[in-house]
Amino acid sequence: MILVTGASGQLGNLVINSLLAKGVAADQIVAAVRSPEKATALQERGVVVRKADYTDPASLKAAMNGIKRVVLVSSSEVGQRAAQHQNVIDAAQATGVELLAYTSILHADTSPLALAEEHVATEAALKASNVPHVVLRNGWYSENYTMSAGMAVEHGAVLGSAGEGKYSTAARADYADAAATVITSEDQAGKVYELAGDEAFTLAQYAAYITKISGKEVVYQDLPEAEYAKVLVEVGLPEGFAAVLADSDVGASKGGLFDDSQTLSKLIGRPTTPIQDSIKLALS
Repeated sequence: MILVTGASGQLGNLVINSLLAKGVAADQIVAAVRSPEKATALQERGVVVRKADYTDPASLKAAMNGIKRVVLVSSSEVGQRAAQHQNVIDAAQATGVELLAYTSILHADTSPLALAEEHVATEAALKASNVPHVVLRNGWYSENYTMSAGMAVEHGAVLGSAGEGKYSTAARADYADAAATVITSEDQAGKVYELAGDEAFTLAQYAAYITKISGKEVVYQDLPEAEYAKVLVEVGLPEGFAAVLADSDVGASKGGLFDDSQTLSKLIGRPTTPIQDSIKLALS
């Protein structure tokens, strides 16, 4: 059986969709969720739903009963993730999991992004454990930007602190397909995949794509990191999250979110989703 953590979240849900599309029987997939009542749609499709909280070791161990493979979708709680992931690793070790796939961040070991710190800690914890594991170092999700494409059209501007830094983004569904491919394949333990989109773009190019697709002129406005973080807070983001996003833009300016290996498209057997397609979807 294959267990997917964070299964009611955006990436985890897509991983389950991909597993089902690959022909994995629904009753061989376990959706591990903090609130089972939010996973009724998965239950209706025949997927097994089990309660599992990253902060509750006992729930994690119980959820992994009979589980052979685990997709550990990284927690969204920045600042608490290393400890939460350690709980999952400990549960996997205690229950004899045969392979754990972890969603890390692109080039975690050399990344200039502050976000990488907890991923590096988790990768170290995996190495220190005796759990066979594979690391999926995911690049930026296209949706990280396209979720605000409508706002960019409304205001005529894309804001950021990335300068001429290039983003090799891919759609969440692309990364989900990679996770599903790896967790259903053999001889994966010990591998590290650097996963990113086939085509890279600067935020100025991204603004130009929005202009072409929407028919309204949108320009890129580069801001100092502190000013960009302040703007994000003003539009409603929590201060800590705003700081993380601004730092990530600066990291992108240093090459932290660029990769041209095309490992992701090779792994999933198709080209990654172009950013233009993600923009069209967001604006539709």
